[in-house]
Order: sequence, then structure tokens, then C-alpha cells
Amino acid sequence: MSKKDYDGMRYPSVDDLLKVIDSKYKLAYAAARRAHIIEEEEWTAAEDGMCVKPVGQALEEILNNQTKMTFK
Repeated sequence: MSKKDYDGMRYPSVDDLLKVIDSKYKLAYAAARRAHIIEEEEWTAAEDGMCVKPVGQALEEILNNQTKMTFK
């Protein structure tokens, strides 16, 4: 998918993300935590990604297995 074809809320797909993290609640928690860190540090592993906002960047990182989250 190119940036030209990017359509906001449809990328990354929730169905694809749920293949990486098995629960939508864990996914929301992980994305929020990582987005907060991205915002504080002003750095993301998905720098060449399509999303410009921290939550989208966090979701791209999760989709591409570029971040590791542990749940207790």
C-alpha cells in the first residue's frame, strides 16, 4: 500500500492487528502505551511508515513486530 492509497482509519487493519495481539483490549492498551512513549521521545521504529500520528505509528510498529509488549 502506498501513501497515496492510505485511507486513515482503515490502515492498519484491525483484523491484521488482532493476528499479532489476540485481544482488542490488549491491542488498545499496547497502542496507547506505545503512542505515549513515541510522543515523549519523538521517535518511532516506523519512521518510514504511512501514519503520522503517534497512535497510528504505534499500531504500525505492532503490526510489523517492531515493538515488544508484555502484559501482566
